[in-house]
Amino acid sequence: MSTSDMVLVSIAEIRSIAQSALAKSGCDAENAAAVAGVMAAAERDGCASHGLFRLAGYLASLRSGKVNGTARPSVARLAPSVLQVDGHGGFAPLAMSLARDALAPLAREQGVAAAALVNVHHFSALWVDIEPLVQSGLVALCVTAYMPMVAPAGARKPFFGTNPMAFGWPRRGGETMIFDQASAAMARGEIMIAARDGHQLPPGVGIDAKGTPTTDPAEILKGAQLPFGGYKGSAIALMVELLAAGLIGQPFSFEAGAQDNQDGGPPRGGYFLLAFDPARFGDAEGWLAHAESLFQHLAGLEGVRLPGDRRAQNRARIASHGARLPAKLWEEAVRAAGAHPGRSRG
Repeated sequence: MSTSDMVLVSIAEIRSIAQSALAKSGCDAENAAAVAGVMAAAERDGCASHGLFRLAGYLASLRSGKVNGTARPSVARLAPSVLQVDGHGGFAPLAMSLARDALAPLAREQGVAAAALVNVHHFSALWVDIEPLVQSGLVALCVTAYMPMVAPAGARKPFFGTNPMAFGWPRRGGETMIFDQASAAMARGEIMIAARDGHQLPPGVGIDAKGTPTTDPAEILKGAQLPFGGYKGSAIALMVELLAAGLIGQPFSFEAGAQDNQDGGPPRGGYFLLAFDPARFGDAEGWLAHAESLFQHLAGLEGVRLPGDRRAQNRARIASHGARLPAKLWEEAVRAAGAHPGRSRG
């Protein structure tokens, strides 16, 4: 895509346009703000596949009636350190905010606490979900399943979701180490963007509808993605299915796919969130410095960068200069919001 096909937009404008478009399609103010916030955060950190690119799917699921844009999540305590947050058919971001608020004090009280989010429609980046917990000094882990898109190792048909996971560790000065990755070789959104922009993909990302390996993203979208690392990635995808569905009574990916109306938006499903207070595990005085020595030694190896370093660099740069978006994507978002585009090219 050429420079002339791109526009520079501030993160504040992205958030505002997304929020207006969501409100126009059936979200109330609180849900619209929460969903727009996660898209804006993704654009702020340079993750186009979970930014404004996702708006069309959010809007489609509101217009089809699949998602309740005015849902109010509720919290129940199932055990001393286990919470259930019921999204009541709404988008996940508002339920996630409620879950974090309830989970953080419980993790500090118990040392470890878990939240099962049920009846939610998750469509966003996972690091956005756990970063506030990690910034507050907690270790966090989360997983969610999706719809059948990934062929298990040895298979030729989709069965698992892309089944992402994120893990975060607090660092000095409020900094964080967070990785966010799919159990597939590549995130679905990245493949969709490659298909949109006409780019080929590396070998090993997926297969076509006949089960033949291909680097054509359009053919992979018709066929199946592959797990990273063969059997190892497939086993991790299975673990995610069990935690985000089997453990908490939510649909497995193959069940979610059968139940979904295929409007292009997120299916209804579950999400598993775990938080630890590292000061409650026997090294209250030393855990932070000890982990920091690990990060320093690791980062000191030639060619190594810590997870999240590129995200932090993107955040600083984009905060100053704005996000580069495809002009067509921005114009579509502005129209959905009922506004008028007027951004500089670049």
